Amino acid sequence: MFVSLNKTLALSTFMQEVKRDSSKWLHSTVPGMHAFHWQDGYFAFSIGESGAASLRQYIAGQKEHHASMDYKDEVRSLLRKYNLEWDERYIWT
Repeated sequence: MFVSLNKTLALSTFMQEVKRDSSKWLHSTVPGMHAFHWQDGYFAFSIGESGAASLRQYIAGQKEHHASMDYKDEVRSLLRKYNLEWDERYIWT
């Protein structure tokens, strides 16, 4: 998702609402989705206004991009790019 949050809205509150509302929608509109559940965690990156156009372009081409790189490899790539440490035991749960 590409969102702009008001400074008074905590990311944790926003994600709680997204997960709750999307789960309700899936369970009520898609047959057989009663087994769906969100993973426990989430992560977010912030970008400046100067990065917005390239992010929109990336999102538009995401289907093609993920044909050659899966989600986990992409997350690892972003973490490396920004010199962030992670532990594989916890990142995907």
